Amino acid sequence: MTATDSKDTKLKAQTGVTWGRDRDISTLTVIGSIFILTFCPTLTFWTWISCTHYQCSIFEPVFELAGNSFSSDAIRDFILTKTPQYTYDGFKIYFLWLFFQGILYAVLPGSIGYGQRTPAGYLLPYKVNGLLAWFVTHALYLGGSYLGWWDPAIMHNNWGGLLMAANVYGYFLTFFSFAKAYIFPSHPEDRKFSGSWVYDLLMGIEMNPRFGVLWDFKLFHNGRPGIVAWTLINLSFAAAQYQKIGYVTNSMILLNILHATYVLDFFYNEDWYLRTIDIAHDHFGFYLAWGDSVWLPFMYTLQSHYLARNPVDLSTPYLVLVTIIGFSGYYIFRAVNNQKDLVRTMDGNCSIWGRPAKVIRTKYTTSDGKVHRSLLLASGFWGT
Repeated sequence: MTATDSKDTKLKAQTGVTWGRDRDISTLTVIGSIFILTFCPTLTFWTWISCTHYQCSIFEPVFELAGNSFSSDAIRDFILTKTPQYTYDGFKIYFLWLFFQGILYAVLPGSIGYGQRTPAGYLLPYKVNGLLAWFVTHALYLGGSYLGWWDPAIMHNNWGGLLMAANVYGYFLTFFSFAKAYIFPSHPEDRKFSGSWVYDLLMGIEMNPRFGVLWDFKLFHNGRPGIVAWTLINLSFAAAQYQKIGYVTNSMILLNILHATYVLDFFYNEDWYLRTIDIAHDHFGFYLAWGDSVWLPFMYTLQSHYLARNPVDLSTPYLVLVTIIGFSGYYIFRAVNNQKDLVRTMDGNCSIWGRPAKVIRTKYTTSDGKVHRSLLLASGFWGT
């Protein structure tokens, strides 16, 4: 690509009033972006330190350092002895995991779904095979554990090394996506340049970065190293709890059931995800690249980390109460989205809660000048 070509390609980014992330960035926003880029990884390290050395107490490390007056020697010893370390096994496991999920994403059969129309007017196809990838992955994990190929608590046992490896990959993916947006963007007209490289690094420039036609950065990283890993991590920490106390507590079992319900629902309705904020609105920067690689698998599973170190047996009434609350929340989550999908599928000619659906018919213009129409639900859960 020549210098002239590069300049012409950059000029194809979105201009004027379009949907998506912010365009006019203030100094305060830049400062906030720097804070997020540095603080979020620190928070994941802090939760690891708290669970590994302090029974998941968030404040105990602070009390310990305060007891030593936050001296330079105490802080140095804390960093050297309490923080997660790079390990060969951690890196090997993590990057083999990424490679394996990439292969499944590419080769497993699946239907073709379509997202929302992008600001530049693209209607992009996606390969929807996450549910099959989830079953293949978990069958291999359980079968390999049974055959003794690996310890079922493998993720618990390598958690620090895995955390470091995931952070390395999350930052690599962030900077790679940032550079890709300039050098070889997938859809140049759907990019946004804010004028602040820090904010662009955080929130992304490209809306739908891809390799080829179907290998989509967003769908892969959120679903595979992120959400497929979610239930594997919970199972691994349940195995660690079993190895520690000789059985799995009812709270750990309930946690695994509730989280697995959400995860399986996500993959069963993966086509629906193609028309949510992540795909239709967000650009791909640190927020999604690092967030899917580190924040999602490491922070969404903190409950299992806690229960592995602090086994809790719930009384029967409390177990029933938490189960009801958990599945009630799941029902509302699913019903809300089903109402929206039903109304759009039926073009508003349907009933919601026994009454004709109330809808708002809207139109919008993409940056290619074409006018499109959409439907917003204003009754049922959405009306409430």
